[in-house]
Amino acid sequence: MVSVKREREIDLEDDEVPVKIGRSSEDRRSRHCPYLDTINRSVLDFDFEKLCSISLSHINVYACLICGKYFQGRGLKSHAYTHSVQFTHHVFLNLHTLKFYCLPDNYEIIDSSLEDITYVLKPTFTRQHISGLDKQGKLYRAYDGTTYLPGIVGLNNIKANDYANVVLQALSNVPPLRNYFLEEENYCGIRRPPGDIMFLLVQRFGELMRKLWNPRNFKAHVSPHEMLQAVVLCSKKNFQITKQGDAVDFLSWFMNALHGALGGTKKKPSSLTKVFQGSMRIFSKKLPHPDLPPEEKVALLLKDEYQEEMSDTTFLFLTLDLPTAPLYKDEKEQLIIPQVPLFNILAKFNGNTEKEYKTYKENFLKRFQLLKLPPYLIFCIKRFTKNNFFVEKNPTIVNFPITNVDLREYLTEEAQVTEKNTTYDLVANVVHDGKPTEGAYRIHVLHHGTGKWYELQDLQVTDILPQMITLSEAYIQIWKRRESEDDTTNHTGA
Repeated sequence: MVSVKREREIDLEDDEVPVKIGRSSEDRRSRHCPYLDTINRSVLDFDFEKLCSISLSHINVYACLICGKYFQGRGLKSHAYTHSVQFTHHVFLNLHTLKFYCLPDNYEIIDSSLEDITYVLKPTFTRQHISGLDKQGKLYRAYDGTTYLPGIVGLNNIKANDYANVVLQALSNVPPLRNYFLEEENYCGIRRPPGDIMFLLVQRFGELMRKLWNPRNFKAHVSPHEMLQAVVLCSKKNFQITKQGDAVDFLSWFMNALHGALGGTKKKPSSLTKVFQGSMRIFSKKLPHPDLPPEEKVALLLKDEYQEEMSDTTFLFLTLDLPTAPLYKDEKEQLIIPQVPLFNILAKFNGNTEKEYKTYKENFLKRFQLLKLPPYLIFCIKRFTKNNFFVEKNPTIVNFPITNVDLREYLTEEAQVTEKNTTYDLVANVVHDGKPTEGAYRIHVLHHGTGKWYELQDLQVTDILPQMITLSEAYIQIWKRRESEDDTTNHTGA
């Protein structure tokens, strides 16, 4: 562990570094550097935590632009200074102030040719740039020579974090949410209580969003390392990088955590709830215990507590239940993979379909009807059932159209009058492949500028035909509401 005295020496700032006699302070502060041609952009990677590779401190960290490693300080006894002398690596970047320095001479470098490096470290977007993101499909060339579409970028699967990657990629392709996080000014002024760590999620999600949409990346993929470290910390290790998780569980936690960190409450909306929050009406009726004699059941049903109650509540996503998968094989000894139309499982919200819910003590019969539809609607298709011993997966394929899904019939009569637009088009589709606990996730996303669909699985990005999307075991879907009759989201071949 670095002693307090040693830490002090390492943290020396430029005004504390000894100056050679005879050199003017202006000359020391900035001058032309003869070592700029030694910078190796191909090794620069700013996606990882900004920690000194020796002391593991995050205070006053510099990146060596020749080998890409991080070191602390630049005083005479600092790790960066020692590295520059030992390996003759001279050009360093302060990861906090974004200033360049030449070590061991210790002068600031001001050169316009280095601007591409600071932009990769901290991309910025103008409102004009943001407004044009969905209007064009220009391919950009990364420094390593690969071409990519901003936003359609692979995320590194560090060990077993693909469950989080697909959720982050899905949310980054929702334009109003993306636009909010691309401009740091939108949320940097939000005040949080002292010691509140949840705002770290907002900061890291904003940084990841800007990296995913950066048109000047050095490579055509991004590592979500810092974002996921914030997730591990803020979720108190409920969600890990090294252990496979459930994408729906992560989505639910992440959206609620973001809502709270952005200053939202049950009554006060946030930028997230403005995009995804709808409301529904729940009709609930308590049921007598099934083991009771018939005459007792009849008597109980007449009591007030067994009468149907009505309540209104908000939602950030709708859970769709799949019919039970068949246990038997067909005559060729092969398991039949059942299929169900999307509108069959949406019938849960038509106000007539009753579903029994069992708790430890009581049973309830519930009906659902929608009151308000959000601009972007999330469906979570319930594929997994958990009990004390194991997790079971339902492989049923949901048949759904890519565009033109009208949800008007699932609204209450009053809402059908007030809700003007009720037609939705698919923009993201998360798929789970394989066994329940050890499967893999991938995602299909629509690029709004080109109208083409892409499949992303970790670092792999491939284009895909829309008709192939419906053959997958869909788990999470995001649908965009048409805001006018002529607002048809650009879908190629849909």
